[in-house]
Amino acid sequence: MSLPQPPMLPLIIEPEDFVNEARPAELIIVDLCDSQSYAEGHIPGAIHIEPKATTRGGQPPGLLPELAQLQAIVAKLGLRADSHLVVYDDEGGGWAGRFIWLLDSIGFNRYSYLDGGLPAWKAAGGEIRAGEETAAQGSEFEVHINLAPSVDKEEILFLLGAPGSIQIWDARSPEEHAGSKVVSSRGGRIPGAISGNWLDFMDRQRHLKIRRDAQDYLKQLGIDGSVPIITHCQTHHRSGLSYLIGKALHYDIRAYPGSWSEWGNSEDTPIESDV
Repeated sequence: MSLPQPPMLPLIIEPEDFVNEARPAELIIVDLCDSQSYAEGHIPGAIHIEPKATTRGGQPPGLLPELAQLQAIVAKLGLRADSHLVVYDDEGGGWAGRFIWLLDSIGFNRYSYLDGGLPAWKAAGGEIRAGEETAAQGSEFEVHINLAPSVDKEEILFLLGAPGSIQIWDARSPEEHAGSKVVSSRGGRIPGAISGNWLDFMDRQRHLKIRRDAQDYLKQLGIDGSVPIITHCQTHHRSGLSYLIGKALHYDIRAYPGSWSEWGNSEDTPIESDV
């Protein structure tokens, strides 16, 4: 039995380094920008995955796609067991982070995030190419669902009965967290959840790269990695970035893909609100 090969590249890649990086045949670049942005210009060789294709849709929309949809993504990428994916978007890491969670959820762990995505790539002098690109080879990766990166509503309800056993990182806006902005049938937050707005982790002075003091900032918020972390937003899009940051800090972090679209629309879930 052969063991999986270790990743070729670190989890977080600086665009300045990647611009001149030699690209082995095993490397696959994944673009998670919208279709128009991709068509107008992307990193050469990048294969486009429509962000919404990484979601199941319906209610709640943020769940992992069905098996056939996952297999279609794998086939489009030409994913193989020895591939290494470099994932990026143009919004600061939400969709890219969600895609990394998706890869964890199908048992694939050879990936990196291009810090800052397309804006940072352009700022580093990276080449841009228009049009559509396709995989250089066919896929030989068999999808197996891995439930470990995720929690569901029932597990959170159980864990809330053991105070101090988890930290919940709410990546939504402060207004959504407080309950003053309501986008589900009920507003507010999961009891004990800590607000850590995903936008606050993007360094606007560094072309949307992850802020360098992310760990210290999280500690100021009350998230220190001393216990397992569960992160969510409204649809597990914004919390794709918080999931990615947690992994980069080597925290025990999982995603709640049902997110507030499930919790806030359920009748049996407790909430806290400042309103």
